[in-house]
Amino acid sequence: MWKEEKDKLTCSLTFKDFRQAMAFMNEVADVAEEMDHHPWWSNVYNKVDIELYTHDAGNTVTKRDHQLAKRIEEIYRSYEV
Repeated sequence: MWKEEKDKLTCSLTFKDFRQAMAFMNEVADVAEEMDHHPWWSNVYNKVDIELYTHDAGNTVTKRDHQLAKRIEEIYRSYEV
């Protein structure tokens, strides 16, 4: 699901439709706020692209990124079609 390259963890996720993609993003937003670690992401219709990296560590992947990635994966599993 996740690829680590160029100092980023990245993934592209597909959902049933736009509403489902937005519901997913809202759930992830709650977790990101809780962790105080926010993804770079974009959404077009039913697709969500995510990049994780830590600015404070010089824009590289850290333990915090892996922790958020794990939480995102758990959320995504509940939406898989």
